[in-house]
Amino acid sequence: MTIKPLGDRVVIKMAEKEEKTFSGLVLPESAQEKPQVAEVVAVGPGGMVEGKEVKMELSVGDKVLISKYAGTQVTIDKVEYTILKQSDVLAIVEA
Repeated sequence: MTIKPLGDRVVIKMAEKEEKTFSGLVLPESAQEKPQVAEVVAVGPGGMVEGKEVKMELSVGDKVLISKYAGTQVTIDKVEYTILKQSDVLAIVEA
């Protein structure tokens, strides 16, 4: 099954949660922070959204930084995705 976002929305797959600190301490589930880095897996067409022209600046495969509580989480085929508006993406992470 595939997800095809509409308008100015993008589908992202979140990075894995950090289970250890840099010094090697194992973090319990309650202490693990929600990751803020994700990979774009699908991009909507953009176009006219609420009367304004929206140009999509993201593309599939981009690594992005998002705010902690942005978007809507969905699970498809046992894989968790987040669907959010392009404007909820804070930055593209470049290597």
